[in-house]
Amino acid sequence: MIAVLSGGVGAARFLEGAKEAFEGEEIVAIVNVGDDEIMHGLHISPDVDTILYTLAGLVNPATGWGLANESWRVMERLASLGGQTWFRLGDLDLATHLYRSERILKGASLTDTTRELCGKLGTGIKVLPVSNDPMRTRVTVTTADGGSETIGFQEYFVERQHDCDVTEVSYQSAGSAHMTAEVSQALALARAIVIAPSNPILSIAPMLSIDALASLLIGRRERVLAISPIVAGSAIKGPAGRLLDSLGFESSALGVAKFYRDYVGHIVVDDLDAGLVPEISALGISVSHCNTVMDSPEAKRALGAFVKQRIDG
Repeated sequence: MIAVLSGGVGAARFLEGAKEAFEGEEIVAIVNVGDDEIMHGLHISPDVDTILYTLAGLVNPATGWGLANESWRVMERLASLGGQTWFRLGDLDLATHLYRSERILKGASLTDTTRELCGKLGTGIKVLPVSNDPMRTRVTVTTADGGSETIGFQEYFVERQHDCDVTEVSYQSAGSAHMTAEVSQALALARAIVIAPSNPILSIAPMLSIDALASLLIGRRERVLAISPIVAGSAIKGPAGRLLDSLGFESSALGVAKFYRDYVGHIVVDDLDAGLVPEISALGISVSHCNTVMDSPEAKRALGAFVKQRIDG
């Protein structure tokens, strides 16, 4: 079994490739829930849904999230009524949130509902939320008048389009949230644990804020492999590079390696960052390089196959 710590789009694309590369071997995606939010009375799990939709072949290919062939009549009607629409939910996407919210209201866990959705959508990979407990990522940003305020992740990422300076990121309920029994078992039994090329601070660190999970990774460090989401100093998608710089980690594959140095025994970086291999190796992390930019089905498969080769040794 291979366990993959996963955020959103980058992780979803990697899982597509890994699904083919590790054919015949179980893959378990362990997914961040720090982005989860209650919107319009519904439980929204953006990272979980991005992975579900991608693996089921339903994702919007233009964005990497949401559903293909989506319509927006509900949001248009809500806007006409003066409702809040900065976090847009498509008409088809709403069905997922309605299903999840109803099941949770009736006593099912987030793990239960995700397992059910995996079966209904046909993902081919087991998808596990890292926790059934509320875990909310909070972002402290600089305001126009030079002050600061702490806002929710979705307000930072969606409403403000992550176009603001960040001074701190915290993980609400980090001290009280627990990884699920299913996640604990997967991490303990997996022959390898992969940290997908997701945003280290917004997607992976919320999971690392669970003490038992972090300790488990430290204890299995030589079995943990990370893939850098930073290529030639820039993030492929999203604010990962800017956040690494803001929070004291340089925006580079070396900065990613420093962020993960306590947890990983091996890191895969892009060919463009091959020059950083000596500095990364000096951290006590083995390193290899290949093309990590998953801009085609072939590139996804190739990265999955490369990671498999590193794991098989």
